[in-house]
Amino acid sequence: MTATSPTQAHAPRGAGAPSFEAQRAALADVVAIPVTPFAEDGSVDPDTYRALLRRLLDGGITTLTPNGNTGEFYALTPSERRLVTELTVEEAGGRAAILVGVGHDVPTAVASARHARELGAQMVMVHQPVHPYVSQSGWVDYHRAIAEAVPELGVVPYLRNAQLTGARLAELADACPNVIGVKYAVPDAARFAAFARDAGLERFVWVAGLAEPYAPSYFSAGATGFTSGLVNVAPSVSLAMLEALRSGDYPTAMKVWEQIRRFEELRAANGSANNVTVVKEALASLGLCRREVRPPSRPLPEGERAEVAAIAAGWSI
Repeated sequence: MTATSPTQAHAPRGAGAPSFEAQRAALADVVAIPVTPFAEDGSVDPDTYRALLRRLLDGGITTLTPNGNTGEFYALTPSERRLVTELTVEEAGGRAAILVGVGHDVPTAVASARHARELGAQMVMVHQPVHPYVSQSGWVDYHRAIAEAVPELGVVPYLRNAQLTGARLAELADACPNVIGVKYAVPDAARFAAFARDAGLERFVWVAGLAEPYAPSYFSAGATGFTSGLVNVAPSVSLAMLEALRSGDYPTAMKVWEQIRRFEELRAANGSANNVTVVKEALASLGLCRREVRPPSRPLPEGERAEVAAIAAGWSI
């Protein structure tokens, strides 16, 4: 299942070093995190997954992140993660840049990154380490081991650690020039502004990793892309916000923000317990996939399903 996108090619820089211009451009966009639909028997549903990907691609989405958190990364088996990566690369067929989520222990993350490279993906996103004892220098070592294993790929740390300093990210990039972007998901716009400037505002592509609700404030501080799970339901809504932010039209961006506010509040409730659940419920209400999620997530209570369905129906799908 190998497919190579035109965006994989790198122009030479210096002594044969890759340039990553196409990958950087792909990050400065709506970075879609597809859901992973499950069949009635609980297995990954390849046909439905492909259909959801086609809907995103046909809706104008050009950057896809298989094995992201909205895709239930931590609930998938290693073979399922490989399958999701393969299906994404094959279905995209060069229509989108592919940013593959990798993580867990270093050997597992490296194997996943190399698998992504073999398939023709252009980048990997390294999930925030979930180890209970993460030192700042250990964070650098972890990402360096992965980035050095795939020097041809753009590497994007998924940063959720509010204690990490910008200097540590700069240290990582000094050792690994393929670290080209950051999915920044600390819910603090002021901290983001300082971190980005300490690390190097122009050195990296800054992706607002908390999606549309945080995109306006993070764009004002230097982000140029944002991730999205909502995009699974309504690609046009996410793209409308991006267009407004790119043009500096914050009033219009905030009108989109108001449109999505309740949906995102439902996802964020109780420590984001229903982050994936709400998205799948909306898709189920539209007849696009089953609502089932895997533990430790759980389906929405009956009383909340109607509200999610009404929001999804009210958008211009």
